[in-house]
Amino acid sequence: MGNRAKLRSSTWRRQVLFPFLLPLFSGALSEQILYSIPEEMARGSVVGNLAEDLGLHVQDLLTRNLRISAEKQYFTIDKETGNLLVSDRIDRESLCSQNPLCVLPLEIVAENPLNVFHINVMIDDINDNPPHFPQNNIVLQINEFVIPGTQFGLESAIDADVGPNSLQSYQLSYSEHFSLIVKDKTEGKNAPELVLEKSLDREQQSSHLLVLTAMDGGDPVRTSTTQIRIKVTDANDNPPVFSQNVYKVSLRENLPPGTSVLKVTATDQDEGINAEITYSFKTLRDIGNKFMLDHQSGEIKSKDPIDFEISSSYTMSIEAEDGGGMAAECKIILEIVDENDNTPEVVFTSVSSSITEDAEPGTVIALFKTYDQDSGENGEVTCLIEEKVPFRIVPSSNNYYKLVTDGALDREQTPEYNVTITATDRGKPPLSSSRSVTLHIGDINDNAPVFHQASYVVHVAENNPPGASIAQVSASDPDLGPNGRVSYSIVASDLEPLALSSYVSVSAQSGVVFAQRAFDHEQLRAFELTLQARDQGSPALSANASLRVLVGDRNDNAPRVLYPALGPDGSALFDTVPRAAQP
Repeated sequence: MGNRAKLRSSTWRRQVLFPFLLPLFSGALSEQILYSIPEEMARGSVVGNLAEDLGLHVQDLLTRNLRISAEKQYFTIDKETGNLLVSDRIDRESLCSQNPLCVLPLEIVAENPLNVFHINVMIDDINDNPPHFPQNNIVLQINEFVIPGTQFGLESAIDADVGPNSLQSYQLSYSEHFSLIVKDKTEGKNAPELVLEKSLDREQQSSHLLVLTAMDGGDPVRTSTTQIRIKVTDANDNPPVFSQNVYKVSLRENLPPGTSVLKVTATDQDEGINAEITYSFKTLRDIGNKFMLDHQSGEIKSKDPIDFEISSSYTMSIEAEDGGGMAAECKIILEIVDENDNTPEVVFTSVSSSITEDAEPGTVIALFKTYDQDSGENGEVTCLIEEKVPFRIVPSSNNYYKLVTDGALDREQTPEYNVTITATDRGKPPLSSSRSVTLHIGDINDNAPVFHQASYVVHVAENNPPGASIAQVSASDPDLGPNGRVSYSIVASDLEPLALSSYVSVSAQSGVVFAQRAFDHEQLRAFELTLQARDQGSPALSANASLRVLVGDRNDNAPRVLYPALGPDGSALFDTVPRAAQP
């Protein structure tokens, strides 16, 4: 399967990406596995067989420690079947709000060897939210002199669902005086407007009661209603007029509460109470918590801190209503400008537990990723290693990085490294943070034992007691454990092989050389041994050293005196007789 882009069906329904949808997935979803599931699936529901789709064997899941790296665990992996399971409630509206495309990116980490897979789960909307009006009752004051065809804006209904499940249409109860039209007013949100079809007569009927129904496109259709109470008033023939129909303002994030954002102005050509204008928000969703409006002056101020990472823009409608009940609306678009107010973070997702000193350059040691909530250059992060160490950083994808070896490792010289990775964004000024990890280097048998002397010479007086220690050799090995544990043996000698063991032996543990018998200078004056020090590695490494044994003379023989003797022919011969034998 490799890195080919794949589309998987869930156990609920099959999702097909048509060609006109492919541009929506460019970059983020290309060359990745994509699952599609509806929101609100029951915990334990199967999304797809992740092991099969990644080309992994089920029996390898435990040894490879296949797991999900995510801040919020909406999914788990069944290590017995390889299925990707739903583990928590998935509410599309909480995750993606009004975004029609809701995709959860997942990072799947496997070990032995370390690898990371990137998959995406598309969350499909279900019709779990009915449309609703912000107010159960709408009160309009309409002057009896208003001419037919005049339109009166009504507040839109709100539906948290998207696509066909979202708000689709409105229906007005029957009235001979009013009809309903729908206009596209603010960023694709359909806004209903009441149209006066027949002139009003306050004296005949001073009020009207209408019912407005909002309907979504789900199956079955979900609806909500609000009552429209119309009070017919005396003539006020000039509505307020805003200086602009649309106001656009750029606003830096992190401004202190109470900062003036904008002041809107509307005028009315009437006089007296009919010219007194009051301003109010028409859209309160997320607006009333962030901004406050002076109802008399039309000045808008920030109420709570503005955070670009929460919302990059706000759109609101403000109504100006005069004392006679006539009103007008304007649209305000606030673009929030990002500031570099978030420090990048480094998060290690996996660190190899075993790094041997013979690791090849390019071996993956750890996986980590960076987070920066800012956007643009403020969120672009570069990583570097603070210390001069034989490691380097290799970028992967989706702000993922690999820490790999970049040189020879020698445990005997440096048994461990403390590597500090610093992430820095491109903001002005830049922000940075660091994270350290300790890497322990494992030993291999790359050092042979070394004798403290290349050759040894020892003098031993003859007639030594058998079993006496006559010398000691010593070798050291800087490796660890069995790789550095040394044993000693005799591997060669100028003595006869069969006689060697009867003359000398060596302790395998201590290197002490023992005389197995008493030496006799008159028979053996010197001999040489070749000793070997051998470690317990696999394969084992060894070194040799020579030991020359010089046997010294002792006065252990009495002198002999020569006495003449007669041969058979009468000639004189000499014989050796010990002095002590003489009479």
